[in-house]
Amino acid sequence: MQKTAFIAIVGRPNVGKSSILNKILGQKITIVSSKPQTTRTRIMGVYTKDDVQLVFIDTPGLHKPKNSLGKYMVRSINESVGGVDACLLVAECDKVPGDTEKMLIDRFKSMDIPAVLALNKIDRLKEKSELMDKIAAYSEAFDFDDIVPVSAHNGSGINDLVKALEKQAAEGMHLFDADTVTDQPERVLASEIIREKILRLTDKEIPHGTAVVIERFKTRANGVVTDIDATIYCERSSHKGIIIGKGGSMLKKIGTYAREDMEKFFECKVNLTLWVKVKEDWRNREGILRSLGYDENNFD
Repeated sequence: MQKTAFIAIVGRPNVGKSSILNKILGQKITIVSSKPQTTRTRIMGVYTKDDVQLVFIDTPGLHKPKNSLGKYMVRSINESVGGVDACLLVAECDKVPGDTEKMLIDRFKSMDIPAVLALNKIDRLKEKSELMDKIAAYSEAFDFDDIVPVSAHNGSGINDLVKALEKQAAEGMHLFDADTVTDQPERVLASEIIREKILRLTDKEIPHGTAVVIERFKTRANGVVTDIDATIYCERSSHKGIIIGKGGSMLKKIGTYAREDMEKFFECKVNLTLWVKVKEDWRNREGILRSLGYDENNFD
């Protein structure tokens, strides 16, 4: 008898939602960065073991939107929570429920959605008593089906978390093949890999002011090499100069690191070519956002 469940991963920015999903799947399909608000789209990950299939929706971190892109991100969270079998709330183990967690918990209650709580970053705890206090605070706020302390950094507790989530699966046919790990097209994965390198290698306002569009993704006839052409859009000419770097040094570094990850994921040689263009204030221009692939239904 096959079982399946759709599970939305929700929480504040930078609490480890993407890292936990990558750990569960055993490979990286979502951006991981120390900078908050790195996930912009609902990346779907698929975990299949024996008769159970869990389909994860990795949502952006819930935050107060500052522009049209931010509104898109918040709207996508609302849609995700409204169309799943259960939610996985990720929070930091050394903090009590804050406004964001309380807002999400209120949504669980109003929609009568079961939820599992993952208290992440237990590798940072010095005293276990701190953890017990936080578990008590969350237990008082909501009747979670399970509360699981985990560390996305070293993998501690991830197996227990998977077992807790498997209990959310109900009888139903699997929607994906057993070897599927994501429903995202290769072009989307390639653009996210490039954007992750920009996030890691640049500072301040530049990372969140960039978008990546894959102009060409074509595997050669020999099946050994894939040619990928991508354009990096930024908001200012000064940002363009920083992304390119002196003598093209930064762009070369971004391309090298991105190509290495692509070759591991796509299991082939990659010939990557990058360009940088300016689209001023693109995060506030809905027409540009739509052209970059953001769903127009998620704008106010």
